[in-house]
Amino acid sequence: MSSASGAARSEPPALGDRAIENLSFIRTTIERATPFTAVPGWGGVAMGVTALVAAPLAAGQDSIRGWLGVWLLDALVAMGIGSFAMARKARALGSALLARPTKRFLLSFTPAIAVGAILTYVLYQGGLGRALPGLWLLLYGTGVVTGGAFSVRAVPLMGLCFLVLGTVAALGPESWGDPLLALGFGVLHIIFGVLIARRHGG
Repeated sequence: MSSASGAARSEPPALGDRAIENLSFIRTTIERATPFTAVPGWGGVAMGVTALVAAPLAAGQDSIRGWLGVWLLDALVAMGIGSFAMARKARALGSALLARPTKRFLLSFTPAIAVGAILTYVLYQGGLGRALPGLWLLLYGTGVVTGGAFSVRAVPLMGLCFLVLGTVAALGPESWGDPLLALGFGVLHIIFGVLIARRHGG
C-alpha cells in the first residue's frame, strides 16, 4: 500500500520533467528553424551613406596611408552603426540580441571579417595596397553569404553581389578601386537596406 502510494507521488514530477524536456526540445527546434531577421535595414542604408562619403575622401588622399586611414575610419563608423541598428531591431522584434539565430549569423560572418583585418595589415606592410579593395569586397561578400544562409533571402543575395564586385576589383585596374568600394559598401548597402527595411522591418 505504501509503495503504491509512493509510486503515485513520484509520477507527477516524472511527467513534469518530461514536459519540460519536450518544451525545451520544441524551443530549440524552433530557434534552429528561425531565420536571423535582425539584419538592420535602415542601419544598412546609413552604412551605405558613410561609404559614399568616404570614397571621394579616400580617393583624394596623397598616400596609401591616408587612403587606408579614411576607409578604416569608415569601417569603424559602419560597424558602430550596424551594431546599434541590429540591437535596436532585435529589441523591436522582441528577441534577444544573442539568441541562437543571431549567434549562428555572427559565427558565420565574423571569421571572414577577421581574416580581412589580418590580411589588410599584411598587404599594407608588403606594399600591396592595390589589392585591398578586391580583398575587402570579396571577404565581406563571403561573410555576408555564409552568415546570410541563416537569414532572409536578400542577405546572401547581397553577399553574392559583393563577390561579383570584388572579383572585378581584384582583376581590374587600380583606378577602379574606390568606385567599386563606393558601389559595394555604399550603393549595395543602400539598395538592400531599403529592401530589407520594407519587407522585414527597419
